[in-house]
Amino acid sequence: MSGIRTMAEATKTLGPIPKTMRAGVYREKGIVRVEEVPVPEVAPGEVLIKVAACGICGTDIKKIYQRYVEPPQILGHELAGTVIAVGPGVTKWRPGDRVMSFHHTPCGGCFYCKNRLFSQCRQYKTTGLTAGFTPNGGGFAEYVKAMPWVAERGIIALPDNVTFEEATFIEPINTIVKAVQKARVAKGETVLILGCGPIGLQLLMVAKLEGAKLYTSDPMAERRAKSLTLGALEAFDPTSGKLIDDVKARTGGRGADAVLVAVAHPAVVVDALAAARPGGRILLFAANDPVTKIEFPAAAVGIDEKEILGSYSAAIDIQESAADLVLLRKLPVMDIVTHRFPLDRIQEGLNLAAQPTAESLKILITHA
Repeated sequence: MSGIRTMAEATKTLGPIPKTMRAGVYREKGIVRVEEVPVPEVAPGEVLIKVAACGICGTDIKKIYQRYVEPPQILGHELAGTVIAVGPGVTKWRPGDRVMSFHHTPCGGCFYCKNRLFSQCRQYKTTGLTAGFTPNGGGFAEYVKAMPWVAERGIIALPDNVTFEEATFIEPINTIVKAVQKARVAKGETVLILGCGPIGLQLLMVAKLEGAKLYTSDPMAERRAKSLTLGALEAFDPTSGKLIDDVKARTGGRGADAVLVAVAHPAVVVDALAAARPGGRILLFAANDPVTKIEFPAAAVGIDEKEILGSYSAAIDIQESAADLVLLRKLPVMDIVTHRFPLDRIQEGLNLAAQPTAESLKILITHA
C-alpha cells in the first residue's frame, strides 16, 4: 500500500487527465482523419504536454502525401503547449510550465555526438515524442508525451511574453541555424536561396543575421515579393531562363559563394551548382527523402571544386542560442504565418501546405 501511495504522490498533474483525446491520424496516403484516441499514459521520467499549436512541416507533407512512412501515425513536431503531468522522478518540469519540445534528442556520448553529427546518433533517430501509434512527434493531437531522454534535455521553457504560436518556430529555426552554419555563410558573401516557401524564408532570415548579401529565386511572384520584405536584395523568377546569368551579373561573373536549396526538386540542384562560383558551397536542405535521385555534372565537383553539403534536423549544442532567436524576437517569424486551422480542419490545412497558393506560407494547426 505504501508503495502505491508513493507512486501516486510522485506523479504530479494539474488535475484530472482525460482518458481520450482528438488527434489527426494519418490513415492512408494523403489522408488524415480526426479520431478519438487514448491520451498517452505517463511513466517514470516522462512529461505529458497539452498541445496549444503545431506547425505543419514539409517533412509531414512528404510522409503523408508520398507515404514515406506507414500509417497509422500521429505526426506534427513543431509544437508548443503546457505541461499537464510529470511522471515519477521528473524534477526539471512541473505541471503548468509553458514549453516547447523537440522530438529528437541525442545521447551525447557516442561517436556521432562527439563529432557533432547529432542527427546520426542512434538515440536521436529514436523519436522521443509521441501521441500514440509509432512515435512520430504527435503535435497533431491534443496531448503528447515526452519520453525520458527528451524530457531531460529536449524541452525548453517559454517566457510568458512569448506566444505558443511563436514557440512553434523554435524547432525549425534550430534546423535552419544548423544549415546556415553548415554552409559556412559569412559576412559580405553572396548567398542565393532557391525557394521562398516557409523554409526558404527562414533560411533568408538567419542568413541575414550573418551579414550576407542575399538573393532569392521562386516561380511565385508573391513569394519573391515577400523575400524582398525580409531582406533579399533581389528576387529572381527561375522560369525566365536567366537565373544563372542574373546571379553571375551581380558577382563579377563568378557566381554565388553559397547556394541554399529549399526546394525538393532534382532539377533545382543542377541550377544551384550552375549558380555557385568555383569553390562555392551548395547546401541541400529540402532534398531529404529516401526516393529522390539527383544527377549533376561530375565536373562541377571534380573540376570546379564546388561542395555539395547536407544538413538534416536540429543540433542540441545550439539549442539555447537558436531558441533565443525566437524567444528574443530577433527573427520576424510571425511575418510568414498566413493560415491557422483548428484540429477539426487539419486535412484542409495539410492540403493547402501540399498545394500552396499565392497567399499561403507557414500554416499552423491550433488547439482550442
